[in-house]
Amino acid sequence: MKRTDLLFALAILAIFLPFVLSPTLYEWYKSFNASHGMVMRFLKFGILSTMGEMLGCRISTGQYMNATFGVLPRMIVWGVLGMGINMAMIIFSKGTPLFLEYMGMHNAVQSFVAEGFTMDKFWVALSVSVAMNTIFAPVFMTLHKITDAHIAANGGSLKALVTPIPMAERFASLNWQAQWG
Repeated sequence: MKRTDLLFALAILAIFLPFVLSPTLYEWYKSFNASHGMVMRFLKFGILSTMGEMLGCRISTGQYMNATFGVLPRMIVWGVLGMGINMAMIIFSKGTPLFLEYMGMHNAVQSFVAEGFTMDKFWVALSVSVAMNTIFAPVFMTLHKITDAHIAANGGSLKALVTPIPMAERFASLNWQAQWG
């Protein structure tokens, strides 16, 4: 195990262990999360998704980041993307049951929010997932790849956050086989 692997593991412990050890802190977290959902999505996605990308980089290259990785720009971009994912989950979890009722599935809204498991709840949840993953996810993943390429093109610096993204250039340079193959 490399020293960087140990530091990465310690960072994960430092993030999660306080919530395991302190019921008071965990209750505060749940309360704050319920009251400030978008703020928490920004923070959680910013931290955890960036750490996930660092782990992916470690697996594929042997290092947690390279010269153009840009930890801070990625954290900020992931925070914004996390808020977009949260928005999409709200829209799809509310809109899909309404659409199912429009299409003739009676009580789709009520069955989705009801306690316990039912087959109607299962079909509504599956419909929410299929709708979100076919309508939202491809656009999201493409935007994510474009922002990653933009951060790399700006040397991983915070300058990437204030430099306009040349969308056509980034879009044309994407490795579509890696993206969708």
